[in-house]
Amino acid sequence: MKHPLLHIALLFLLVVSLMGCQSVPKDVTSVDALPDIYPDYVDVTIPVGIAPLNFAMADDEVETIDVEVKGSKGGAMHVNGDYADFDIDEWHQLLQTNKGGMLTFTVCAEKDGRWTRYRSFEIFVSPEPLGEWGITYRRIPPSYEIYSKMGLYQRDLATFDETALLETTQVPDQCINCHTANHTNPDQYVFHVRGAHGATVVHRNGLDEILVAKNDSLGGSMVYPYWHPDGRYCAFSTNKTSQMFHTAGKKRIEVYDSSSDVFVYDTQTHTILKDTLTMRRLWAENTPAFSPDGRWLYYTTAQRQVYPTDYDHEKYSLCRVAFDAQTGRLGTDVDTLISAFTTGTSVTWPRPSYDGRYIMYTQVAYGYFSVWHPEADLWLLDLQTLERRPLDIVNSDRAESLHAWSTNSRWFLFTSRRGDGLYTRVYFASIDDKGRATKPFLLPQRHPKQYDQRSLYSFNTPDFTSRPVDSHARTMGQQIESDQRTPTTVVAQ
Repeated sequence: MKHPLLHIALLFLLVVSLMGCQSVPKDVTSVDALPDIYPDYVDVTIPVGIAPLNFAMADDEVETIDVEVKGSKGGAMHVNGDYADFDIDEWHQLLQTNKGGMLTFTVCAEKDGRWTRYRSFEIFVSPEPLGEWGITYRRIPPSYEIYSKMGLYQRDLATFDETALLETTQVPDQCINCHTANHTNPDQYVFHVRGAHGATVVHRNGLDEILVAKNDSLGGSMVYPYWHPDGRYCAFSTNKTSQMFHTAGKKRIEVYDSSSDVFVYDTQTHTILKDTLTMRRLWAENTPAFSPDGRWLYYTTAQRQVYPTDYDHEKYSLCRVAFDAQTGRLGTDVDTLISAFTTGTSVTWPRPSYDGRYIMYTQVAYGYFSVWHPEADLWLLDLQTLERRPLDIVNSDRAESLHAWSTNSRWFLFTSRRGDGLYTRVYFASIDDKGRATKPFLLPQRHPKQYDQRSLYSFNTPDFTSRPVDSHARTMGQQIESDQRTPTTVVAQ
């Protein structure tokens, strides 16, 4: 048996050896330029509690990076290695100390044995809390006809921990669609599964209801859900979706609906409430969303075209209709908030802020499936003034879409293809009560550059969750694979 002092001595020698392998800045040349880092975290605004913003130099030939971080209200950190890898506990303490203040980053990089010190940059630590435990999302591979491996996942935003809610390994040869919670509440959610054992899964009051995937009276499945705040009702659209491929230009694929309608589902009575206002024969209604007070149902609508030849003539307007939660009925009048006939563009994915002040939406040249449209940008509609404007600081020359608000309406997330034009990734930004947003930052990863270079999956339909979702993938898979289904009935109003 070796003496304990020998263990200590060997450990000391190992630490000294590892320290000796580190390259520290010497004979440094200073340049008046910001460091080119990946991800680009220069001048972003972050919340207290977010996972460390690890980064690397964009130049793959950089051998070592040395980073010093100083807080305007106190505290400091120092890391050295092939990328900036911050200790999670120290990082959270530094953010807490500097809430409402600034973090100053000084980066030195070694390349070909020569050190360069770059101009320092800052990150602002917002006084506004994020107020959410994490996010949920679907990750999908770059395929169009074969489901391959995909799944629903949740991610702790304070760490890098990710867990699966359901994967196609539990439901083979089926497509798992969007996971939608009720105002970030993990106790109430819905998602759809397409395939041989297709179903719409509704989770509420601690129970899972596996609904029949399609209703003949609807002519399609229950997709694009959005919960009423009281939890009894959920709005859906039903879509007959097709796709085609471009042979030239920046766009690769086009997704369109030969028909679509909007309806409300009553979870207590398992009743689909059809209304002629949102199910017109010559119009395509889509992407519904309830107002945070539950009094309005927002949706988009477009005149149906001749498909697929006139797909690029399809342009959606943003409308709303009153909703009475006591009766489950829609009103009789439709308000048009943004007219495609006036703007010449198309509105998709309307998402009201939870404080009721704004609607964030995606504007595209035509259609609604914005993830395939490079021109897709995020816009903000002020519900008090009905003024609308683009979120210029957030938008890029790639597709921005699939956005969601935090419960306090001071943060939002969205997906973007700005990184490489191929894969959608999740970004975050803060927004104040005047609707002014900040420069977005990429979802932190332990080794972000390596993660994005090796990942072949896109993030899809992300949303915040206030707490972890209590889901058992194996049990859920068994329920979906069974033949037991809850039928729904259709009531015309």
